[in-house]
Amino acid sequence: MTQKKIPMRQCLGCREMKPKKELVRVVRSPEGEISLDTRGKAPGRGAYVCHDNACLKKARKSKALERSLETAIPEEIYDRLEQEMEAVEDG
Repeated sequence: MTQKKIPMRQCLGCREMKPKKELVRVVRSPEGEISLDTRGKAPGRGAYVCHDNACLKKARKSKALERSLETAIPEEIYDRLEQEMEAVEDG
């Protein structure tokens, strides 16, 4: 019996490869809308970040999300990402 392959993705903050389920997917929809995709199923271009504000800050500082999603990301999106990550951490 073969073991199911775990999809790995790279966090844009720490640059580590981690199982997809452990990361938060930020998605740019076909309409250009940026949002957090908690289920990992939303259509559009995705970029991944750890469930960690430090990684989000690094990705923000290096503009990794902008490069990955090929679009400018407004401050309020980053603020919302931080809030949602804090909410996830708090359970």
